[in-house]
Amino acid sequence: MRAVALGGGHGTAVTLRALRSLTSELTAIVSVADDGGSSGRLRAQLDVAAVGDLRKCLAALADPDNPLGAHLEHRFGAGELKGHALGNLLLAGMIDATGELQSSITSVAQVLGVTGTVLAASEQAVTLVARTSEGRTEGQSEVAASSSIRRVSTEPAEVHAPKGVLDAICRADVVVIGPGSLYTSVLAACVVPGVREALSATAATVVLVANLHEQDPETSGYSLADHLFALQRHGVRFDEVIHSTNSLLTRGEPAQRIIDIDVTGKNPRVHDEVKLAQCLSDLVA
Repeated sequence: MRAVALGGGHGTAVTLRALRSLTSELTAIVSVADDGGSSGRLRAQLDVAAVGDLRKCLAALADPDNPLGAHLEHRFGAGELKGHALGNLLLAGMIDATGELQSSITSVAQVLGVTGTVLAASEQAVTLVARTSEGRTEGQSEVAASSSIRRVSTEPAEVHAPKGVLDAICRADVVVIGPGSLYTSVLAACVVPGVREALSATAATVVLVANLHEQDPETSGYSLADHLFALQRHGVRFDEVIHSTNSLLTRGEPAQRIIDIDVTGKNPRVHDEVKLAQCLSDLVA
């Protein structure tokens, strides 16, 4: 089975761990629009793409016995490096040394013994831009702090998804979108020019793993139906929706068929990768 996971952040990392138990033909397509925290500091200082979501996905797919992979998420607690994750520094250093985003990701993946492939959704750093009821908002951090988002896009507009990203979506048997922050992770990857078109054209089954709760203030008051409508408003195709029976989201009135199944663990705010893997396996079969 050829599988693609699309998005960024902790949610996509869970999806990758679930898919890794089903197939080694796995590709992560990850947003590089982040401008906050450690990623934002490195982006501003070194003029590199955001590396935080890439780090999370590499860590999810790294060889469990790899000593570097085991400490990729370590954050420094003092000095000028305070707040930086080890994996962020490694990736940013490679990009700064080579000037090449994707080859740097590939090199780090080789060192970590990564299963599958991790691809940046765009060839260079992009800025997430939102249209809100108050006007235009720029930057992922500012967008995440908005509560009236209508539409998001990435700039510069001429920066498209690389051919490898489009080919991976085209060849896939299943594409899994989410879970993750609706506008600043999921849609930040999906609205990169070329990605939506590839999702529309692929013969793969496109599965949306619905979020488990609102994200304040980005999606305050959103129901499941509101999440689905936002994706459709942006032209993002999905064929199936996995919605946990333990979800903290209100349901609303979704127009789509919903797969209601328990895919959470002890913490109702986090997906369980084993349960999610079983659900995805049954769905694809």
